[in-house]
Amino acid sequence: MELSNWAPEHSDALREFLAKGMSFSEAAHAINSLFNTSYSRSAALGRARRLGLGADDRRQPSMPTKPADLHQIAEPRPGNFRAPALPWLTPVFKAIKPVKLRCIRIDPRHLSLIELERGACRYPYGGDEEGEAITFCGHPRRPGSSYCTPHFHLSRDPIVPAERAVSIVSLRVVEAA
Repeated sequence: MELSNWAPEHSDALREFLAKGMSFSEAAHAINSLFNTSYSRSAALGRARRLGLGADDRRQPSMPTKPADLHQIAEPRPGNFRAPALPWLTPVFKAIKPVKLRCIRIDPRHLSLIELERGACRYPYGGDEEGEAITFCGHPRRPGSSYCTPHFHLSRDPIVPAERAVSIVSLRVVEAA
């Protein structure tokens, strides 16, 4: 289940608009205009609650407890909404070293799936562009693999040995008494 589909900049804009005293529908409309999205008032309200922005504090009672004075209706009330402190820190991302690509020297036969024989290498080529055909290596396969030896080694982690070391051990068969 995806917890949120809000981009971080959308959440920051929601914080900013609510800090300015905008209602949830006004904030949703402003975010939609700014980022060309289609968030509803309910989406803005739910996101504010998940961010801990005190959405419950902004809720107005459905029925007033006492009749409003005439001057309260005519004069706008100053917003006393304050932006809350964030309960968590922004994560710090570490730089990742680029992946060192490996290359093999093999001339693939570029066979289609129908042309592949039973013991042929199934390493795919192509299919990267729209409508580009996918072909296969077609060289003889390595025993116990779907690929030829060069493609087998290309598709495995070079640090981990591809096979277990085989030792020559003579076994003696003994009948159990």
